[in-house]
Amino acid sequence: MASPTVTPGSHVTRADLEAKFRELQGEAREQVASARGTLVAVGGVVAVVLALIVFLLGRRAGKQRTTIVEIKRI
Repeated sequence: MASPTVTPGSHVTRADLEAKFRELQGEAREQVASARGTLVAVGGVVAVVLALIVFLLGRRAGKQRTTIVEIKRI
């Protein structure tokens, strides 16, 4: 969409401002849409890594607190 051209001697109208804001908003939406896929992938990787760290730390803590009981038959 072509925005109206404003010459140095003319006034800036409401239509000029609205056209420029729509243009900027369209560019921002395009950038967000292109970055969304990357952000979802990075978020997924971070979630998996955090889950793995929590699992390993919990497993280690569980090994440190367990009691081994041996039963021998005579």
